[in-house]
Amino acid sequence: MTIKQKKQAAEGGTKLLAAMTGRASGAKTAEGDGPVFAYIASLPQPQRGIAEQVDALAARTLPELQRAVKWGMAYYGTGGGWCFSSGAFVGHQKLMFIRGTELQPEPPVAPIGMGKATRGVELTCEEELDEQQVALWMKQAAENPFFGAKKR
Repeated sequence: MTIKQKKQAAEGGTKLLAAMTGRASGAKTAEGDGPVFAYIASLPQPQRGIAEQVDALAARTLPELQRAVKWGMAYYGTGGGWCFSSGAFVGHQKLMFIRGTELQPEPPVAPIGMGKATRGVELTCEEELDEQQVALWMKQAAENPFFGAKKR
């Protein structure tokens, strides 16, 4: 964790955006576990607790989990492709599945600015996370991860 990230975490975390603007935070794009753990540690509560819960569930559910920070959010994937993201905003944490319209049952939230097929949930506290349902969606998403145009 950088000095700036430690300072932000000590001061209550990063400044969160109220609306979807294409970035959840100012976190820098980086691949790997470390940047995602630093991003999560920088969040204020309750978003930090929700993000930790989502991250732990992903680690238990997907054996070959890949992590990255992209567009100011934590991204999770397998096999070189991306499956879902977790981003903190004022008042809630978004958990979005890139190919959410292909999941059964389809997650209820269609976010603005994240792609026509993206679906997910908005969580305001840890108790709202239905771990059984979300783990099922994570497994389904891992069967058909999203690959950007460059990786095809």
